[in-house]
Amino acid sequence: MQERLNKADRQWLNEIGSKIELKMQAQVQRIGSKIPYIPQNGQYVEDKAETDIYWWTNGFWPGMLWQMYQATGDQVYQKAAEEVEEKLDRALEGYEGLHHDVGFMWLHSAVANYRLTGNPRSRTRGLHAANLLAGRYNPRGRFIRAWNEDCTGWIIVDCLMNLPLLYWAGRETNDPRFVEIGKDHTDTSLTHLLRPDGSSNHIAVLDPNNGDLIGTPGGQGYESGSAWSRGQAWSLYGTALGYAHTGEDRYLQASKRTAHYFFAHTASTDFVPLIDFRAPAEPIGFDTTAGVCAACGLLELAEIVGEHEKELYLRGAIRILQAIDRRYCDWDPERDSIVSRGSGSYHGRNDYEVPIIYGDYFLIEAVLRLQGRGLRIW
Repeated sequence: MQERLNKADRQWLNEIGSKIELKMQAQVQRIGSKIPYIPQNGQYVEDKAETDIYWWTNGFWPGMLWQMYQATGDQVYQKAAEEVEEKLDRALEGYEGLHHDVGFMWLHSAVANYRLTGNPRSRTRGLHAANLLAGRYNPRGRFIRAWNEDCTGWIIVDCLMNLPLLYWAGRETNDPRFVEIGKDHTDTSLTHLLRPDGSSNHIAVLDPNNGDLIGTPGGQGYESGSAWSRGQAWSLYGTALGYAHTGEDRYLQASKRTAHYFFAHTASTDFVPLIDFRAPAEPIGFDTTAGVCAACGLLELAEIVGEHEKELYLRGAIRILQAIDRRYCDWDPERDSIVSRGSGSYHGRNDYEVPIIYGDYFLIEAVLRLQGRGLRIW
């Protein structure tokens, strides 16, 4: 894709790539095999390996490390990533704290390791996680249930991003069950989560006995019927990946609708998304993590659409990435994290407009992909 960029964009890409390398060199020395989430005063203090081994973001730091190892060949990244992967064994062994986000946790750690090194133990971990995800499948409703406890009939848009774990397992074992479960869940999501205008619900509550729709709570957005921007990003990227893995055109069309909706709304805020696109005008809150994730989805679309459509999605990704770099990136190597003003939810407090680890992951994935140096995580 780099050959499609103009001179100014190529220069920006080279500069941000160099800044990522300097930042990550400093961070890997400080963080090592700890599992970071949100920094405090510019430093990662909490280690999720100690406080919550089941936390859904625990795969993003090793994902960043494997991306950097792929790009640079520096074994310091490999060593730290492998140590995190071993720590995550406690989550597999504990089991009951895991839910639909096992894709986020092991695609970026074990499966990435296996793809790069052929480590058989990593393959086993990835297949273990894939079987856990497949085990959450409800055959009556044709969906993968979200979360645990009393969420028996819940599905959420986030799960679309976990399905590549099933597609990988299906290819790895030559077992079509994994692929069919992924397709069933995507089709149910298209019915109950994705709307005709390209926007998306975060949550749909279904009757677990027959799959009938009961309701669509607001979830991490402003309210029921609103458009939580990271949910739109999950939908955009997740359905594009669904098309890439299955060739089902309805997934491609859904991704394009979501991309157009996302891009139209983001253009009105200088290409940095609000937390929710259907929320009151005040207070104004941003979620940069939705922007960098959507940029990755736009780059996916740019690779799979026809020749005369590629420019639209490539330019959209570049504009979002450049806006976030210009306004909300911290490149000081003495401070942890890169992307600021990420928001976990509209009504959140501890995760409202703060740096969050997955914002950094998606920024790095997008930049390295543009440079042709990235690892195919999904």
